[in-house]
Amino acid sequence: MKKIKTIKRGKVVVKKKTGKAKKKSHTFLNSGSNLKQRFIADYGELRRIVGELRKNGLSIVLTQGVYDLIHEGHAAYLENAKSYGDILIVGVDSDELTRKRKGPRRPIVPQEERLKMLVHLRHVDIVTLKEEHQSLGELIQTVRPDVMVFSQSTKDITKEMVDAYGDYCGKIVVLPPQATTSTTARVRNLTIEGAEKLAEEINTLIKNYLDTIRNSQ
Repeated sequence: MKKIKTIKRGKVVVKKKTGKAKKKSHTFLNSGSNLKQRFIADYGELRRIVGELRKNGLSIVLTQGVYDLIHEGHAAYLENAKSYGDILIVGVDSDELTRKRKGPRRPIVPQEERLKMLVHLRHVDIVTLKEEHQSLGELIQTVRPDVMVFSQSTKDITKEMVDAYGDYCGKIVVLPPQATTSTTARVRNLTIEGAEKLAEEINTLIKNYLDTIRNSQ
């Protein structure tokens, strides 16, 4: 009876296997979309798990972004990213970081829900949060991915910024937008613009109401 090493929930586990199969199998996560299993908040723990995965011969792909109002283009992008390796880690901008990058009315969807939506996608293996106080490269330096994937549509990430982290990555890949139709992008933009306009109107109503109260005193 042969033994093979597998990885489960970040720990190496030895399992017995019958038969003459020579190829080792590795299972870091089960088939479910359990956020508790897939979300790793602590970067020290993430570094340890990445180390165990590498010891077992698995290559690591890293990408990062907001993933607000997840749509078909996001799913296709992540599927494409996963094709460059064995394990896909997705760094998700926290609500505070998103407001800093995208403006005070973003994100539309709060971080907990964005994390949950991502782990429902079968190509995503691990998710973690990027906080407002962290630099662009902190997660990259923690993971030191075999392949780092950036999106061409991320306007505030320049080529110079991407190149600066080349020493921490085996390879850098920049993917073009993955939406299959312009309709998807238009609907998403209209939704975001509508939500931002609604937030602006609510803020104006609150301000006017408070001014009325102050003036009546």
